[in-house]
Amino acid sequence: MTTPESPLRVLIVDDEEAARVILRELLSQEPGIEVVGECANGYEAVKAASEERPDVLLLDIEMPKLNGFEVLELLDPRIAVVFVTAYDSYALRAFEVHAVDYVLKPFRVERLREALVRARARTGGAQPLEPARLAAAARPPGRTLERVVVRDGQGVHVIAAERLDYAEAQDDVLVLKSQGKKYRKAQTLASLAESLDPARFLRVHRSYVVNLDRLARIELYAKNSHVAILSDGTRIPLSREGHARLKAVLGDGE
Repeated sequence: MTTPESPLRVLIVDDEEAARVILRELLSQEPGIEVVGECANGYEAVKAASEERPDVLLLDIEMPKLNGFEVLELLDPRIAVVFVTAYDSYALRAFEVHAVDYVLKPFRVERLREALVRARARTGGAQPLEPARLAAAARPPGRTLERVVVRDGQGVHVIAAERLDYAEAQDDVLVLKSQGKKYRKAQTLASLAESLDPARFLRVHRSYVVNLDRLARIELYAKNSHVAILSDGTRIPLSREGHARLKAVLGDGE
């Protein structure tokens, strides 16, 4: 946590070099500010945030590879985020995920200074962000999730939703199976299930969501107990309610 006397460590993230140059120039004129790095895309931002441990990210939203909301989902929640963008249409979603401020391009030094004051006040005191709200903010309203981002150390994996075989809740994390590999993500199964396309994904058990495209067959496991067999041979337990939902989707003939 910073103190009023310590410099505010800032990381600049924008895919436009001109915007990074302007931000760095403006910040160089502000007392008590230390720019610890610049990043041109979301992957670089996640890595740099882990290595440099900034107090504040000045974060663009529309970027290649990972957008600003997806970067936010992968950050240490103690980092204060100020979105800096040319688009005003994301403002409501930004504040829904507890961004400190939302500064529109072209930058005004007074407006940027105000955002930095707010960031200093927030630094170190932010509560962990809710993955469900982050996941919802990462896509336009009314759209289902098209990809899932997962942090692995300093690396980032992007899983296309259509390539997700299933998700399993284990303790406080999800295990995501895709193309023969498993990934762990801190998110609830309920929030993931709500964000996925209901025509493709179905919650079949309190601990499992399954991609219906991967379903091979349903087998009787024991009396009144069934399992779903996926195309790769994975066996997924079905709750009574999950089995009923699956039958409703597939038809009684299964």
